[in-house]
Parts: sequence; C-alpha cells; structure tokens
Amino acid sequence: MPFVNVKIAGPGIEADQVGRLQSGVTALMADILGKNRDLTAVLIEEVPATGWQVGGRPVAVAAHVQAAITAGTNDAQEKARFIAEANALLHRVLGDALPLATYVVVQEIAADAWGYDGLTQEHRRLTR
Repeated sequence: MPFVNVKIAGPGIEADQVGRLQSGVTALMADILGKNRDLTAVLIEEVPATGWQVGGRPVAVAAHVQAAITAGTNDAQEKARFIAEANALLHRVLGDALPLATYVVVQEIAADAWGYDGLTQEHRRLTR
C-alpha cells in the first residue's frame, strides 16, 4: 500500500508529464519494490518555483520524490535501485535542468503505524 508524493517546481507541468510520472512511479514501485499496483497511490504536486532553492540559489526546475512503504519489506539493494530509477524517470520527464540535489526518499513506516481501508498493515500481515 505504498504512497508516493512527487513535488515539482518550475514552469507549468503538462498533463502528459503528470501521467508519465504517475505511471512510471507506479511501475517502479511494482517492478522494483514488489508493491501491488492496484494499491499504489501517486500524488503529483506542483509548487511555486519561487519557493524552492538549492544551495541558497533559485532553481528553474526542481523535484522531490517521497515514497512511503512498510518497514522491512524491501532490502537495501531494492531501495537503491528504486532511488536510481526514480531519479532517471524524473530526468526523462522533466529534463536535465534538475539540480544535482534532486532527492528520492524511501520512507519506511512501521506496519502498525499505517494502513488503508481502516486496517493497519500489521493487522493484514497477522490475518493472512
């Protein structure tokens, strides 16, 4: 039940770019991290470029990916591959003007601390 939040700053993002990012991130979550596509939620948020700086300097375009997954469900290699592939996806969709400090974060949340449809991930694990 992963949730992925992608924040983007820069000149307006086009609808096809949003779609490419949503489908691309969903595919990475499924293919690399083994997450269920049907339960993967992806939110693309546009933020004003004036609110984003890197190294104390304004940027023309910027992006940040934060993917929340259940703790202990993926190993270090899988997470590293996801980070690399998500970064490559951002560059393919948004271009190479992205700053070096374009972060992809895999946030691991304890199974008893989140869930969907009113049940925690821990409950789902225990009742399988």
